[in-house]
Amino acid sequence: MKKTILLFLFSFLIVGFSKREKNTKTIHVYVALCDNENQGIVPVPSKLGNGQDPKNNLYWGALYGVKTYFKNSKDWTYVKSIKSDNQKILERLLFKHKSSNTYLLADAYDGKHIKQTTIDYIEATAGRNSFSITYNSSKLNFGGGSELLAYVGHDGLMDFNVEGNFSPINKAKRDAIVLACASKSYYKTYFKKTKVNPLVWTTGLMAPEAYTLKASIDGWILKESDAQIAERAAQAYHKYQKCGIKGARRLLVTGF
Repeated sequence: MKKTILLFLFSFLIVGFSKREKNTKTIHVYVALCDNENQGIVPVPSKLGNGQDPKNNLYWGALYGVKTYFKNSKDWTYVKSIKSDNQKILERLLFKHKSSNTYLLADAYDGKHIKQTTIDYIEATAGRNSFSITYNSSKLNFGGGSELLAYVGHDGLMDFNVEGNFSPINKAKRDAIVLACASKSYYKTYFKKTKVNPLVWTTGLMAPEAYTLKASIDGWILKESDAQIAERAAQAYHKYQKCGIKGARRLLVTGF
């Protein structure tokens, strides 16, 4: 009798664990730190544009940088900092969404390595370079194993071409966000190769700050349509940039 009860409990735990694994969603955000010296950008104040200083960087540690904005968000919990084996990644942070089983991994790449950041990101949209992190008995898949992949920073494709393993390794559905200037024009060819769904990208110059990223992710977690998610992105951008909602809608678009 005791053996039967123990076997039942064990089976129940295994089923429960498998269900949690299945319902877990992961997001991987690739941030190329703003870098006055090594990127083709209009220079920003030196403290914000030091690509080797995540703490004060415009796209990471500043008020609307990914690290600070998500740490201050009422919707996300900062879990921990994780050391990366990749020396080009200066800081790696794990966050968990408070009302869903969604995890976000954010990587701050040294700004002088923006080309490699871009390659890593595009390869991930093809399902490549997947790796796992174990947290609370859950195996979290990032890199190409993520369901949503985002890039934040300068559009380096304006300055250089990239080569990599861009053919998709499977038919898994992956969504992509690219918060960089005119990203639709520059990433379109690559996304056609990787077969990723361009959830939100841009048609012109923009400030790639984290409020737009978070708004897009909010809609994605709620399983809204691509059009609804792009509208969320536009509304957030207009709110902070005061650019006019029509202009924001023309800037932040979805699909090919």
